[in-house]
Amino acid sequence: MTDLLLSQFRPQPKLVVPQSAITAPYRRVIDAHNHLGAFGGNWDQRTPAEFFAHLDHAGVAHYVDLDGGWGEDILTDRLRRFKAFAPDRYRVFGGVDWSKWAAEGHSFADRSATRFRAQVARGAQGLKIWKPFGLHVTDDTGALARIDDPRLDAIWAAAGELRLPVMIHIADPVAFFDPVDATNERWEELGAYPDWSFPSPPFPSFSTLIEAFANLVRRHPNTTFIGAHVGCYAENLGWVSALLDECPNFMVDISARVGELGRQPYSARRFFLRHSDRILFGTDAGPDLATYAIYARFLESEDEHFNYGPGEIPGQGRWHIYGLNLPRPVLDQIYYDNAARLFGL
Repeated sequence: MTDLLLSQFRPQPKLVVPQSAITAPYRRVIDAHNHLGAFGGNWDQRTPAEFFAHLDHAGVAHYVDLDGGWGEDILTDRLRRFKAFAPDRYRVFGGVDWSKWAAEGHSFADRSATRFRAQVARGAQGLKIWKPFGLHVTDDTGALARIDDPRLDAIWAAAGELRLPVMIHIADPVAFFDPVDATNERWEELGAYPDWSFPSPPFPSFSTLIEAFANLVRRHPNTTFIGAHVGCYAENLGWVSALLDECPNFMVDISARVGELGRQPYSARRFFLRHSDRILFGTDAGPDLATYAIYARFLESEDEHFNYGPGEIPGQGRWHIYGLNLPRPVLDQIYYDNAARLFGL
């Protein structure tokens, strides 16, 4: 026996277990968390006709694009091309320009709320907050801004008054805040993307960020918050479940987290059954057919020990997942009904 590089390790499971033939969700879905940009396969460079034809092939009835918040030019382009082409099948979210805080000082939140209202008047249908909030965003003094900073309340209140959801991504997988050493289950992923590591110090701890997020949701009961990636804490479904129980204004999506959910199938199934009316379908992978098939297999089948990614080596960690075999009424809520209710479709 000689030492083997982890990058060369290709174990072949020898389990003999039933395998389903699920290749797509059994019904048309609303993809409530996705993108058109480079991460999603550069669909923003394709024609709207090509894009929506692809959605038809994928079985996607409605697509939520979160990229509008990257800048006014992007928002304008998406509204002009994609929203105008298929207004009943596409929506794009606006965002907050944190770079203006330094110059605008105490008026930043009010001005940001005004800018968001203007985005909505042009056609934006929600607010997307990206993970730099809490990790990198600084106020007018150069201090790191807290997620539950009361100076920002005008922004969240505006979304509530407009009856539009706030899709918010706080922190990242818990392992991203741990030392990148032999004990870190995301060692390979962080080796490939070292800027995804957020050691404390200098960054706040994961517990500090997630509790501030919970405080934010509690303090604005009239604003609907969608916690991206299973409430930003897929490793602890008990914590997410407790916040869902406490806060009727809180929802979650399952995007980019079937790898976490599928390795805790008993806890995950209980979570889905308990909160079936508060969970949104989404992939965060663009309209990728292989990814939709994996999500459908995870939600619909009782398959055991299968890859949660389209590649040979799972991207988030070297484990496999198990299907939840959810009942059709629950699947209907997650695939379509919850988002349709939220978005008024």
